[in-house]
Amino acid sequence: MNNRIAVFASGGGTNFQALIDEINRGNLNAKLAGLISSRPDAGAIIRAESQGIPVTVVKQSDYSSEHKFGEELNRILNKWDPALIVLAGYMLKIPAIVIDAYPGRIINIHPALLPKFGGKGLYGIRVHRAVLAAGEVESGCSVHIVTKDYDEGPVVGQMTVPVEPGDTPELLAARILNEEHKLLPRIIGLLLNKIEKE
Repeated sequence: MNNRIAVFASGGGTNFQALIDEINRGNLNAKLAGLISSRPDAGAIIRAESQGIPVTVVKQSDYSSEHKFGEELNRILNKWDPALIVLAGYMLKIPAIVIDAYPGRIINIHPALLPKFGGKGLYGIRVHRAVLAAGEVESGCSVHIVTKDYDEGPVVGQMTVPVEPGDTPELLAARILNEEHKLLPRIIGLLLNKIEKE
């Protein structure tokens, strides 16, 4: 069974850490094949190195086109042979040739209940600001298949979180992040089982 996962992360890597923890506890039957980061100072890199997980930093600015950037990503991924690619706080758009190479096999975690509060420019704390500004009574997180348009692929799992009186974007973000850490490993487990049966 190919249960290898490649993770893309640009930030602190708490969702990546949640995957490491669930695998180490025996709750997720998966192997972390490697981490691709867009930033050499990403906290996720320290988490990967502490576990002996291969790390590659690929900066889009080093490539003359999105296509060339995508070719380099595919070269790395071909080496790792992942069943699934997981975007865990990755801040760049995935090039079309990577999506074409792994159709339906790339997922992203988004800190809102898609299709609401998704799309270009809606990431991180901006999402929670938008939710509060709209007067929503609930928010949450979504795992979706990555397609060529931001946050528009099919949703494969969600968790809801109530918006509480007096919430700030930071307070809401922290509560949703806790749910992301539960949702992402669960969905990965389900998808790996599904891929194995295909």
